[in-house]
Parts: sequence; C-alpha cells; structure tokens
Amino acid sequence: MAESGRRRPTIEDVARESGVSRGTVSRVLNGGHWVSDDARVAVEQAIKRTGYRPNPHARSLATSRANSIAFLLTESQDRLFEDPNFSVLMRGAAEALAERDLPLVLLMAGSDAEQRRATEFISGGHVDGALLVSSHRGREGFLADLVAADVPVIACGIPLGYERKIGYVTVDDVDGARQMVAHLRDSGRRRIATITGPADTSGGIGRLEGYRAELGEDFDPTLVVEGDYSRASGVRGMRELLRRAPDLDAVFASNDVMASGALEVLREAGRRVPEDVAVAGFDDAPIASRLEPGLTTMRQPFDRVAHEMVRLLLDVIDGRVAARVTLPAELVVRDSA
Repeated sequence: MAESGRRRPTIEDVARESGVSRGTVSRVLNGGHWVSDDARVAVEQAIKRTGYRPNPHARSLATSRANSIAFLLTESQDRLFEDPNFSVLMRGAAEALAERDLPLVLLMAGSDAEQRRATEFISGGHVDGALLVSSHRGREGFLADLVAADVPVIACGIPLGYERKIGYVTVDDVDGARQMVAHLRDSGRRRIATITGPADTSGGIGRLEGYRAELGEDFDPTLVVEGDYSRASGVRGMRELLRRAPDLDAVFASNDVMASGALEVLREAGRRVPEDVAVAGFDDAPIASRLEPGLTTMRQPFDRVAHEMVRLLLDVIDGRVAARVTLPAELVVRDSA
C-alpha cells in the first residue's frame, strides 16, 4: 500500500527515468515485443528505482495486441485526394488486412505537428505497426523515433536514409524509366524531355536516373525540369520545357497526374499528341486510360505492392527480420506515345 500523501509512480515517471518513450515502457510491461535489449534493461532498472507497480486491472486490458495497423501518409491532405495512387494503395492494404480481420487506421503526417501526433499515437501502442507511404528525405526525422522505439514499419518505396533499418516494397523505378525512354526512342523520338518527381523521394531519384542512363551521351540537362507529382507542377514543367526547347518531340512525366497537366499545355500550344509531341507517364493510375489521347505509361502493380507491404509488416510484428522487395514495372502502350 502506498504511503499516505505520496503519489503512486506512473508509466510517465518510468519513461522519464529510463529516457525512453511511454510506448516503449508499455511494450516492456506487456511482454517486451519490438523493444531492444538496451531499452528493456533501462526500463527494468527505472521500474526498480521509481518503485512503479502496474495496475493489474489496466494491465489485463493491455496484454493483447492493438489488432490494428496504421496507414501513415506523409503528405498533405490535398495530396491524398489529388493523387489516385494513395487511395489505390490504401484500398489494397485494407483488403489484405481484412483477410486477417485487422482494421486499417489512416494517419496523416504531412506537417511537423501531424508527424508528432502520429508518432505519439503509434509509439503509444494504439496500433501494432505502420505502413509508411511517401517518405521524403529531410522530413523523416519522426522515423528516428519510431525506429528507436522498435515499432514495426514497412515503407512503400525506399525510405531514404533508413534503407537498412526499415523494410520496404518498391517498384524498380530505374528500369521502368529506362523502358519508357527506350520505347520513345524506338518510336523515332530524339528530343525527349522529362518532368521529374521530387528530388527528395526514391521515385523521383530513380526515374531520373533511369531516364539519364538510357539516353547516355544524348542526355541534355536543359530538357529536365523538376515536378512534385501534382498536376499543377506538370503544367508548369511543360510550359518551361516548351520555352527552353520548342523543338522537343517527346516528354516523359514521372507520374500520370503530371502527364495530364503536360497534355493540357500542349493542347493550348497547338501541339498535336502524339504527332508533334509524344507524352508518357508512370503509374498507370485510373486517370491514364481516361485521358484523351489515352496515356502510354509504366504500370505499377499497386495491389501487389499493398499486399506485399502487409505481408512484410505482419512478419516483422511476429518477430521476423524486415525484408526488402522490388517489383517490376510494366510498359502499357496507348495512343499518346
């Protein structure tokens, strides 16, 4: 029985004394899953020093898993609705988890405040792990907290800076871009421009690398503009390319949404597609087949990506080493190129 007037030590006291998160303390108390040996020892010593004793009723409620998984999207809310790939991935993940009777929880983490709240929520044991979608180099500091807390995470795409600490499922962006540029060259195109993805993402980096490698000595940096995967950046990029190189005869956009913006600009400029300028994208998002003309693109197997992410995450939750899977992209030829 606690002494009269003395406050009973809490999990927060143990966390402060041990120098770890509240979520890590909770996981140690509930069996030590996903906790490093150093963190476990620190928590056990802090428990002795503080005199903490778990509430048996509360602990009985916490001994089982949360039985839910987070879909952690590190983009702004408007991007969630603009980019159709996110909804396709989320639906695929939800379907894969439904087969195991596990719900999917959407967490937005596009801002610093959202990342802080998401980290606290995940580390607090409210979910058993997270599917990380669209990580950016330089904005991934919150991942350090998740890694330090031994939270199971699997990324969609290569998590730059954490390639050896977090498992992932990715499409071969380099080879996909090479296939597309080779297709355009085989079609007789010689001035092939590109609107890249963001330079702080694995997709943006890989697709530019493939574009450049396939062109070899014909690579011309004036034919390269950077986009951010939004339609507006496709519009801006295409206008800039026409200003720089009015003689271009093809443009490869790093996603289909930017390609749709490029098509709009070419129509406004009186350029026929594909007669004057061929246009190609990447993803084979639902918009690709609805555009006029239909968009030639590289198909990402999003349903397979989502299912593989779920499989790898559940493996990590069960104590297996995180795996890394690379899937091929497939050339889909339509009327635009």
